[in-house]
Amino acid sequence: MHHFGSEVRLAREAAGMSCEALADLVPCNKGTVSRIEAGLSMPDRRFAEVCSETFRNPWFVRFWDDSQSWKVAAMFPVSLREFAAYEAEATTLWLCEHSVIPGLLQVESYARAAFERHPDTTPEQAAEMASVRIARQDVLARDRPPRVWVLIDEQALYREVAEPAVMADQMRHLLAMAMRPNITVQLIPRKRMNVALSGAFAVAETPETTVAYFDHQVDATTTDSPATVAHLWARFDGLRTEAYRGTESLELIEKSVDTWQATSS
Repeated sequence: MHHFGSEVRLAREAAGMSCEALADLVPCNKGTVSRIEAGLSMPDRRFAEVCSETFRNPWFVRFWDDSQSWKVAAMFPVSLREFAAYEAEATTLWLCEHSVIPGLLQVESYARAAFERHPDTTPEQAAEMASVRIARQDVLARDRPPRVWVLIDEQALYREVAEPAVMADQMRHLLAMAMRPNITVQLIPRKRMNVALSGAFAVAETPETTVAYFDHQVDATTTDSPATVAHLWARFDGLRTEAYRGTESLELIEKSVDTWQATSS
């Protein structure tokens, strides 16, 4: 990330181009370009393609493609890396999570604690994996971010993934994200059985296609099968009818903030 970013900055400055001008070509916001140049955000392939075209240097795409098989990328299944590419271009996202806060809505300390629970994962590896997860959240910082519908089992608010202070911070962040105009978060009551408990899933709609992602203990799958996408959409809609309304969910998230804050004091 640092090497790619520094090469982007050198090429952009040599071309006499501003961050805003490069951002307009991608398109993305100026802050995204700045974070990529500083090595703080992971660029997607579209960004690399624009750099190769704009600066007439195929190195950017070649380097980006090669990097997908490197250390951090190898920590994640190929199916997730594939879905992340669609996620970055999505106009609408549907997320359903039964056990933890969805990755796009996590803070880094919460993500790191979650990864540390994975077998044979060192703290250093967990930190790297968390940074990659947070970089994916750039999709929410676009000038035109996707419309995001999120269903979360209420129990996830109280599962102690990390120490109480981190949990309080995570719930504050979830509350802030849920209040964004393009994001709707609804909680599924924890007192009742629901089909979401059988597995988390996500659906991404891009201008070209719609794909679904779901995982289990052994592997994960990204698919554009119309039948699978339709099945998960139907499941999502069914769960949404059983969920709390958006305003009720905000109140419950706010209560979880108070609970974790009191526990951490």
